[in-house]
Amino acid sequence: MTEDIKVHIGSGNVFADLGLPNPEERLVKAQLASLISSLIEQKNLTQMQAAELLGIDQPKVSALTRGRLEGFSLQRLLRFLNALGNDVEIIVKPKPEDRLEAKITVVGN
Repeated sequence: MTEDIKVHIGSGNVFADLGLPNPEERLVKAQLASLISSLIEQKNLTQMQAAELLGIDQPKVSALTRGRLEGFSLQRLLRFLNALGNDVEIIVKPKPEDRLEAKITVVGN
């Protein structure tokens, strides 16, 4: 018995694909949180040490590393990157003419 498998090509933003509000902001926050979690791990910090460094409590570090980002603004996530010893650059440039929509991208080392 052969079943047809339906494949849907995603947009590159799972939040947009799910129809959630503010998908671009959600994606950027998720990317920044992932980068912050990686930095915490690379520095071998415990959640308590990370909390002290970031100026938040340990449960908030846990929420951040688990992707529960409701209480975290973009500005706050950027401050966390600074607290972890990273410069943050924001570069604004025209989108390529062959792309229909402009986008926001997070690039980390």
